[in-house]
Amino acid sequence: MAEEAVAAGHIPHIAGKSFFLVDPLDGTKEFVGRNDDFTVNIALIEKGEPVAGVVYAPALGILYAATRNKAKKAVVSAQHDIGPPTIIGCRSRGDRLVALASRSHNSQETIAYLAEHGITDYESIGSSLKFCLLAEGLADIYPRLSRTMEWDTAAGDAVLRAAGGETVTMDGSPLTYGKRNQKSDVDFANPYFVSRGKD
Repeated sequence: MAEEAVAAGHIPHIAGKSFFLVDPLDGTKEFVGRNDDFTVNIALIEKGEPVAGVVYAPALGILYAATRNKAKKAVVSAQHDIGPPTIIGCRSRGDRLVALASRSHNSQETIAYLAEHGITDYESIGSSLKFCLLAEGLADIYPRLSRTMEWDTAAGDAVLRAAGGETVTMDGSPLTYGKRNQKSDVDFANPYFVSRGKD
């Protein structure tokens, strides 16, 4: 299932099935603005959970991939050759948390969340790369208190979870995928969430 197909009204029957979520261009504003923070996202969803995923940042020449409990990063050359992958993992939290926020879709709610939790150090990053930077141990937390859809988050979330992190809604429940017939929003819309590395 892809963002463009859903926008065109082509929604496959996914109830109880495994399915792929695809976003061929995550970070459209970054792409248009000639910023390198855009990605191609593919995730495998099983029983509402992202169990495998690939996040490719073509302008950066970086590929992240994940299966259950194993996340990897590889460098992709200008000739599109993929270098040897290295295992990545979330870092343990220290006394000073480093946060990531959306470059193009930040919100006052996100800023308030950071202030409420005493987090003053944050960097604005585009696309699903925020999940991957958490998975790589380069930051600690990514609160998202603005609109996202499942195809925006699933692949990066799979990488983060495989690296030892988690993505939870504001009530502490794991973020799920394949959400249809929601009372409060459209199909496949995510609620606000927080992604984070190890406690």
